[in-house]
Amino acid sequence: MAILLDAREVHGGYGAVDILKGISLRVDEGEFVSIVGPNGAGKSTAMKSLFGLIRIRKGRILFGGSEITGLRPDQVVRRGICYVPQEANVFPSLSVRENLEMGAFIRNDDISADIERVYQLFPILKERRRQLVGTMSGGQRQMVAMGRALMLNPRLLMLDEPSAGLSPALIELTFEKIQEINRTGVSILLVEQNAKQALKISHRGYVLVMGTNRFEDTGMNLVNNKEVAEMFLGG
Repeated sequence: MAILLDAREVHGGYGAVDILKGISLRVDEGEFVSIVGPNGAGKSTAMKSLFGLIRIRKGRILFGGSEITGLRPDQVVRRGICYVPQEANVFPSLSVRENLEMGAFIRNDDISADIERVYQLFPILKERRRQLVGTMSGGQRQMVAMGRALMLNPRLLMLDEPSAGLSPALIELTFEKIQEINRTGVSILLVEQNAKQALKISHRGYVLVMGTNRFEDTGMNLVNNKEVAEMFLGG
């Protein structure tokens, strides 16, 4: 598979403090990759740096073979990357339909077919298309957030803790939907605290520790790695 996203020796963080201390990662075309690790490992910071929300002090980021290091988020989106943050990822005062329309903010063509595709992926959203998103459950809001990102037909969808605060049943459903999105050809980069579940459904995974790469392997190999299991997956 061709390399889609290639981050090389990235250093960056907030102010003068580097949270990321030379991480490297890649996502191939059509691949599902998870980033796991303990709290404070730099997982969410890595996502924000890739999306242009945090200034990179050192290193390079390539997407589709082109340099995107230092680009603003609006420029990154136009290259084909969409990012769903853990919080503030929907417009609660707008309806489901309006949220999806907002997701297509840079488009000036007919978006009706893409809205229908989102409804096919998340049937509950079609049923509740006129409902204000702020009145929906956490799991349903997460579906809106992912659906809104898909309105730009991204090549890479980056998801930061999509299962946070959800019940076990909704976590399982959310992961199933992410796999379904991946099967349509969209590459996935996922940050998750539910590390074992995420790695089991990932093609590959990275374990970050204190802003550095600690392990990289296939998802199942990481699940079955005794050291990884004991240190990060609960034994």
